[in-house]
This record gives sequence, structure tokens and C-alpha cells, in this order.
Amino acid sequence: MFLVDMTFTDIEKITVELTNQHKCYLEKEYKAGLLMFGGRKIPRTGGILISKHASEQALKQVLDLDPFINSGAVSYSITEFIPVMAAKEYENILKQ
Repeated sequence: MFLVDMTFTDIEKITVELTNQHKCYLEKEYKAGLLMFGGRKIPRTGGILISKHASEQALKQVLDLDPFINSGAVSYSITEFIPVMAAKEYENILKQ
């Protein structure tokens, strides 16, 4: 799994329209089950995504076409992790 930390690099570019484009673009990844969670940071300096793409390269290919990234409004960093503990309702994501 991967944690994607997105950081606003040009807040002036973060518009309602660009945000909607970003959400619409990522929707197919959620529908495919490759993105699990996503949301805003508080304070609103960017966002976080939790991904279960097969590889970091596959995830980067998706992120690099994201309207937030393409516009220059957002940068990102990726941290790979292996979940080893979970609340009962999320145990299905643990690797065996």
C-alpha cells in the first residue's frame, strides 16, 4: 500500500473548477478499488490518498496525469507501507 502526501505549491491555482477536475480524474481509481481513501489535510495545505496500486510506478503514472499535478498547483510524495494491524472492520486489507 501507499500513502500519498499531496502539498499545495501554488494555492492561487486551487480553484473549485480544478478541484472538481482532480476529483473526477481520480474517480476511476476509486471505482477500480485502487484508491481506498482520500481527503483534505487540516489545515488545508494539501491532501492525503491511500492507495493499493500494484507498484509505486503504477501509482506515479496516475498521479502525474492528475490535474492538480499537471497545473503545478500540487506536489506529492509517496510512502510505501505494509499494514500489519487494523480495526476489525478493516482486517480484510491486511496481507496474509
